[in-house]
Amino acid sequence: MMLRTIYANPSLFLVIVLLILWQVVFWLVGRNALLPPVETILYLARLLQTARFWGHIAETGTAFVIALVISVVAGLAIGLALGMNRLAAEVFEPFLLAGNSVPKIALYPIVLLIFGIGMPAKIAFGAIHGVVPVAIFTLTACSNVPPILFRAAAAMRLTRWDMIRSVLLPAALPDIFSGIRIGFSLTLIGTILGEMFGSQRGLGYLLMTAIGLQNIQVIMSVTLLLVLVAATVNTLLLEQDRRLRNPGG
Repeated sequence: MMLRTIYANPSLFLVIVLLILWQVVFWLVGRNALLPPVETILYLARLLQTARFWGHIAETGTAFVIALVISVVAGLAIGLALGMNRLAAEVFEPFLLAGNSVPKIALYPIVLLIFGIGMPAKIAFGAIHGVVPVAIFTLTACSNVPPILFRAAAAMRLTRWDMIRSVLLPAALPDIFSGIRIGFSLTLIGTILGEMFGSQRGLGYLLMTAIGLQNIQVIMSVTLLLVLVAATVNTLLLEQDRRLRNPGG
């Protein structure tokens, strides 16, 4: 019965396989480099019972949410503005693609000079990671909308706002949502990196401090928490993405 339940649930099966692999790697590399799954989960549970750890979670969560909102709003605005103007899209799309290929860590010294060490810097660094993918996916989604829909909107004399709201967004929403899903992951990465190199609070700061002290327990526990949060939210976003692409499925 238990095996049937596991095979019927691919997500549960994947989690069990990953836990087994984790345990096997621990046996191979030893305690100096890794902790076993059970011990890591128990240590994370103890950390979650302390107010100080929750303070770091709140710091990271606040920075990440603000950075994600900036990424999505700015990315949608840029993507829609370029997507509605074919000439502008042809001119600026190569710059967006080039910006997406630049290693963002190289920009961090500039971010620090502009915003200083603290919350604004990690918000900016998180937003830098997420805004370009959202803009590129939005631009591509607008370009893939069938031209006949725009001609129909022009025939009905829709205003630009009505055309965006009633024609463009419904047709392009699945691809735009994919961009938001990728922007979520990259914004989280950028926020954590920003905390690792220019902050005195947050989960990224905890990770960097633990690395310096070679505290394997904290490293593994914080990493596990980040993986759990990212995997859970991404699973929910992926499910919503599939619903948008297959409304009747």
